[in-house]
Amino acid sequence: METLLEQQRRYHEERERLMDGMVKEMLNKKSTNRDQINSDHRQKLLLDRYVDCCVNLKDLYEDKDGLRKEEIAALSGPNEFAEFYSRLNNIREFHRRHPNEVCIPMSMEFEELAKLRENPSEENANMVEFTDEEGYGRFLDLHECYEKYVNLKGIDKVDYIAYLNAFDQLYDIPKEKKTAEYVKYVQMLLEYLLDYCTRIKPLFDYNEELEKLQSEFEKQWDNGTFPGWPKETGGALTHSGAHLDLSAFSSWEELASLGLDRLKSALMALGLKCGGTLEERAQRLFNTKGKTIGELPAHLFTKAKPGKTGKAKDVEKMKDIAFLENQVYHFVETLSEQRQATKDNVQRKQARTEGEREDSDVEVTEDESEEEDDDVPYNPKNLPLGWDGKPIPYWLYKLHGLNINYNCEICGNCIYKGPKAFQKHFAEWRHAHGMRCLGIPNTAHFANVTQIEDAVALWANLKNSKEQERWKPDTEEEYEDNSGNVVNKKTYEDLKRQGLL
Repeated sequence: METLLEQQRRYHEERERLMDGMVKEMLNKKSTNRDQINSDHRQKLLLDRYVDCCVNLKDLYEDKDGLRKEEIAALSGPNEFAEFYSRLNNIREFHRRHPNEVCIPMSMEFEELAKLRENPSEENANMVEFTDEEGYGRFLDLHECYEKYVNLKGIDKVDYIAYLNAFDQLYDIPKEKKTAEYVKYVQMLLEYLLDYCTRIKPLFDYNEELEKLQSEFEKQWDNGTFPGWPKETGGALTHSGAHLDLSAFSSWEELASLGLDRLKSALMALGLKCGGTLEERAQRLFNTKGKTIGELPAHLFTKAKPGKTGKAKDVEKMKDIAFLENQVYHFVETLSEQRQATKDNVQRKQARTEGEREDSDVEVTEDESEEEDDDVPYNPKNLPLGWDGKPIPYWLYKLHGLNINYNCEICGNCIYKGPKAFQKHFAEWRHAHGMRCLGIPNTAHFANVTQIEDAVALWANLKNSKEQERWKPDTEEEYEDNSGNVVNKKTYEDLKRQGLL
């Protein structure tokens, strides 16, 4: 039986050998993606073992049961020689009972690890399991998630290539379609991305990263800047989850143009009385602008004010869904290289025949050992990469106008390369979010407007022209007296008041 001091010595030796093994593993040259992943997993095993040794050493040094203190006292007490010979006799007795017992030194174990690192066998060539589609950490395998996505209710059916391009654009899906099945799909997608990240990057501390992600998400959620879940401003409707923003309306007459049904649904969402004429409904709804539900008079409600418990649960539910989406965004950004490689690989496979696909699979396995020089292509002009992973020709680069940069101040001074990407971004979430922050609707009037000052000025002009085009009953409504004279409403009332009619 080992003494406590011998256990401490052994743990210290093991820690030093583990540290030396991790240093040699990091300095070892990795020529392929497979070697890099296997090396990371070997370092992960050594690191976990190192942490276990540290925990055991800490427990021994704390000596909560007092055994270490008793052992030191026995070795340093007045009978230290008796203790020494007693332990020597125990060792001799052990070897007498087990004459064929062979003690393997710890150095042998780490020498075997060094041999496996330098000359890995076929059994140890794969430190972690990947599917054939994943190509040992080179591509993503999202076929199961794709099948789950296309079976969601109310979601447009797309092919696999389109899904790879847009599976992280969860902000484009309306809130009404984010049902329980949608939550299961997002959880399934998140589980796969997290599992894939732990397989290709085992040394990354995902728990710490998720804690940082949680704190950043809380700030975005409170400020209403999280993509796909905006915090509406300008009235009690924003606190009840209705989809009508009163900040875009300056009078109840504008609200009246929405119609009876739309006003009724907005009033019902607030729990207000929804009867009456079109003008009464519009005035009742416009009176809620800039007020919370608690500030509204009691007589406006049907029976009682809507309870806060149900709304709080709905808000928490929406917040949980938004945090799941936030994690998906983070992992997709981490796996951007694998995602692009997956799209290129799928496009290559779809453009080939069955025989060519089989030949390409054989070539992929043969080329894995030769991909050291192919990982970083020669690209001095920093041109975009084509479907084959190589830079596109310079003439094609200039033909598409990719050498021209377009700056959009509304998108936070984001730069877009080429006119195609610049025109496309006006319909994307970043530009729409920037316009929403300015309180301006993202309509066709603001196409090609990138400066905040220009957008604000144009919105002011549109509101003025809209104000001038609005029907004014005092000057435009006409009346006819008994003599057949046609006058406007104001003149008619003045003449009637003076008794001239």
